[in-house]
Amino acid sequence: MIEAEPAPNQQANYRRPLRDRALANLFLWPTLALLIALNIFPLLYSLYLSFNDYKAIANKPAVWVGLENYQEILSDPAMWQYFQNTGRYIIIAVSLEMLIGFGTAMLLRKRFWGSGVLATLILIPMMLSPVVVGLFWKLMYNPNYGIVNYILGFGPGKGPDWLASKTFAMWAVVITDVWMWSPFVMLLCTAGLSAIPEYIYEAAEIDRASSWYQFWRITLPQVAPLLLLAVLFRTIEAFKTFDLVMGLTGGGPGNATEMIAVKLYRMAFLGQFDSGKSSALAYIILVIIIAASNLYIRYLNKIKGE
Repeated sequence: MIEAEPAPNQQANYRRPLRDRALANLFLWPTLALLIALNIFPLLYSLYLSFNDYKAIANKPAVWVGLENYQEILSDPAMWQYFQNTGRYIIIAVSLEMLIGFGTAMLLRKRFWGSGVLATLILIPMMLSPVVVGLFWKLMYNPNYGIVNYILGFGPGKGPDWLASKTFAMWAVVITDVWMWSPFVMLLCTAGLSAIPEYIYEAAEIDRASSWYQFWRITLPQVAPLLLLAVLFRTIEAFKTFDLVMGLTGGGPGNATEMIAVKLYRMAFLGQFDSGKSSALAYIILVIIIAASNLYIRYLNKIKGE
């Protein structure tokens, strides 16, 4: 039995997917090559440098030292102080951002006159550059003419010097970070709250459930995945905080606000230019971030499963 040949329009339809696939590959492969060149190669090259004694400005070849760079970093007591500063900063800042961001989202959940404009104004801080925010708050913390001491009731020159005090400098960085990133948490929580069907609350009101019961049994479980996602994003970003600290305190006074990212910058570029040891520190930070992210994601999947 002889099969009929496809019509000309059918042959064109057969050839079109091939042309579409070729066109997609034409755009895809150069993009992949660019991503590999810009991301994968520096990642592998820095991993190689982490096992070498190498300084970028020494004009000498890299010398293989194995795990010596990692041993020196992990056995340095000052390095653990920087990790401690970073951990304390993450715990305080992220906790306050979760409370303020979620509370603001709950307040803006009920629509009222001007709520849209108010929500837009609240989101402005997260749209600014961290360096600009740091310099802006540095002026506000100034003990002579800053508005922070004025709000607290101190006269010019009589209030605490926030950025020069080892007691208040970390709190100054935390307050600035909370002001900047609480709107991000609010945005995610608002998306979660808007996705909760209203009939669930109506059914709870028919059953005469209290507002507190509705919050714990309906609102919080529904928003928990997005809230945990916000914790994950903010923890990762807070661990890498650099520009905000440099704009505010530069890591001072002393090493009171010296975060691990600031120390990495000093080790790699300022004075030392120790590319090998700084690469090792960067990979230690990467491993910590990946481990923390896996814990968050595992708990997030557990919540979704429940």
